[in-house]
Amino acid sequence: MVFDNNHGGDYGKFFVQQLQVPDGAVPEGFKPIYETFAKRILWMDSDVCPGAFQMNTSWYHSVPERDPLFNEHVHDDTDELIGFFGSDPKHPYDLCAVLEFTLAGETHRLDKSTMIYVPAGLPHNPLRIISVQKPIFHFSVVRTAKYDGEQTYK
Repeated sequence: MVFDNNHGGDYGKFFVQQLQVPDGAVPEGFKPIYETFAKRILWMDSDVCPGAFQMNTSWYHSVPERDPLFNEHVHDDTDELIGFFGSDPKHPYDLCAVLEFTLAGETHRLDKSTMIYVPAGLPHNPLRIISVQKPIFHFSVVRTAKYDGEQTYK
């Protein structure tokens, strides 16, 4: 049997096709800033799909007014995987943007599609978006049921 998108069957609940950002995941004061440079696509966590770990996805399309964008913080209990991908299918490794991302005080300038592994306990950020020529696909994955962004968005 074939089910249309996420409707029906025993496992339709595992298909997320509409944005559902849980209350408190992103502080209210940060939402208007975020919407000026990014478009969130989908969010997954245990509130959206019981048993899931947290992942969020967005398109970054311009340079935000706020700098730095996200503040340094630490996840003591979980690793994080962060990705930034360029949107030119003919040149998939060209980020078509310039970002700066800091790990434990080391700032790295990025102009290529990049995935970053952040071990638990390692301070990371700030993130700075220096320039954007084409949209950047961004994702973040933490292996916990929910993401507490309060320390990230101060």
